[in-house]
Amino acid sequence: MQPFSLRAAAVGVALLMGLAGTALADAKDYEFQLLDKEVKEGAAVISVKLVHKPSGRAIADAVIFAKRIDMGPDGMEMMTAPIELTSSTEPGVYRFKTDLGMAGEWALSLGAKVQGETGTVENKLIVKATQ
Repeated sequence: MQPFSLRAAAVGVALLMGLAGTALADAKDYEFQLLDKEVKEGAAVISVKLVHKPSGRAIADAVIFAKRIDMGPDGMEMMTAPIELTSSTEPGVYRFKTDLGMAGEWALSLGAKVQGETGTVENKLIVKATQ
């Protein structure tokens, strides 16, 4: 009986170590990647993908709690535009509807929580609006 107990204990320890390894993931292991680097000024939809950097897989069902778009890259941070999260059919892709008032570079700032992870994923992505 004792060899079986030791084997069961070893399996239990291995399982716990495996679970601990996934629990050690960090918000820094995730990033938003811009899919639309250039859009037309005016009404626009900007798509981004949330990616787990070590595995490269797209992350669906994150909670986007912060979103802002402004012309900070062109030295006009006070110039903002309305931005709204819209639906997407592709897992891990998040789409934002906005109305960019002029051509130039816009900073899309996002904050999100990934389910099961601690910390916040925060990225600032640069989108170019053209005429």
